[in-house]
Amino acid sequence: MTLPPLVPFAIASLLPGFCLAAACLFGGPWPGVAVLVITVVVFFLDKLPVRAGGTDAKGHRLSEVLGLAHFVLLGLSVSAMGADFPLHDKGLIVIAAGLFFGQVSNSNAHELIHRADHWAFRLGAACYSSILFGHHTSAHRLVHHIHVATEKDPATARRGEGFWAYLPRTWSGSFRAGLRAERQRHGGVAVPLPYLFYGVGAVASLGVALLIGGVPGLIGLILISLYAQAQLMLSDYVQHYGLVRKTLPDGRREPMGPAHSWNAPHWYSAAMMLNAPRHSAHHARPATAFPQLDLDADRMPMLPHSLPVMAVLALVPPLWRRVMDKRVDRWTDAGPQGELMPELA
Repeated sequence: MTLPPLVPFAIASLLPGFCLAAACLFGGPWPGVAVLVITVVVFFLDKLPVRAGGTDAKGHRLSEVLGLAHFVLLGLSVSAMGADFPLHDKGLIVIAAGLFFGQVSNSNAHELIHRADHWAFRLGAACYSSILFGHHTSAHRLVHHIHVATEKDPATARRGEGFWAYLPRTWSGSFRAGLRAERQRHGGVAVPLPYLFYGVGAVASLGVALLIGGVPGLIGLILISLYAQAQLMLSDYVQHYGLVRKTLPDGRREPMGPAHSWNAPHWYSAAMMLNAPRHSAHHARPATAFPQLDLDADRMPMLPHSLPVMAVLALVPPLWRRVMDKRVDRWTDAGPQGELMPELA
C-alpha cells in the first residue's frame, strides 16, 4: 500500500499532539491514550506493509505548524500540572509530553534549525530553548555535523560505551563544544549572542511555567524537559553508536559517508519523526527537506529494529552491546577500532 507523500508525516506527527492536548484539557482516559499512541501504537503500525510515495515536496508548512504547536502543547502540559488531576494522570502527562517533545518536536526543531529561512531557524532555536536545551542548536550545526563519527564530536557514542555513561558526557561536552564554536564565530566574546538567547529563553520558559502552573507547573516543565532531552540524546546515541571515520595516510579523516550513521526503514516511526531515522541521507545533505531523504540498505547501516525500539534497548547496556557491537564491527571492518575511539573501561 502506498500513501500520498505528506499524509503519513501529517498523521503520525500531529496525532500524538492532539492526544496530548486532550490529556491536558480533559484528563480521564486521555493521559493513558496519549502515552499509548506514541509508544504501543507506533510499534504495531511500523509492522504494516506501508510505503510512503516519492515526493519533491518540502513539508515546510507542516514543520512550521508543528513548531508553533510546540508552544501551545508545552503550555497545556505545564498548566495540567497545576490542575486538579490525580497524581497518576499528571505522571502520564509528563511521560506523554516528554515523548512528544523528545521525539516529534525535537525532530521538527532539528528540521527548522537546518532551514535557510531566518524565521524558521529562530522558531527551531526557540523550541529547543523552551525545553532548556537551547545549546543543541549551536552544538548540532557547528560541532556535530562537522566532527560526527570522530572523537571530537560529543554526540558520537563510542563502541562499548553504555548510554548512561554517554548521557552526561554528551550533554556537557555538547554545551562546551557549542560554546567554543560560537565564541570563535563571535570574536571570542565570553557569552556569544546565541548562548545569551538560549539562556534568556530558558529563564523565560521557567518563568512562564511558574506563572501558569505555579510550583507544580515549574516542576513539571523541568521533568518534561529532562525527559525530552534524554529522548534526543538517546536518538543521537543510537544513530551514531560506534561508527567512526577512518584516519587517512595524511592524517585527515575520511569524508562523512553513508556508512557513518545508523538508519531505520520503518515507515510510521520515520513519519512521526519527520524521517529522522533516515540519518545517513541527512548528514550527506543537511539542508534537504525531510520528505526528500532516501534510504539505501546496501550502503547505509540499518538498525535491526525501529529507532524507538532501539532506544529502549539502549537503556540496558549489556543487551544493547550484544545486539549492536557485532553490527558495528561488520560495518567498520576495523575490529573494536581502539586506535580511533577507545572503548570506555
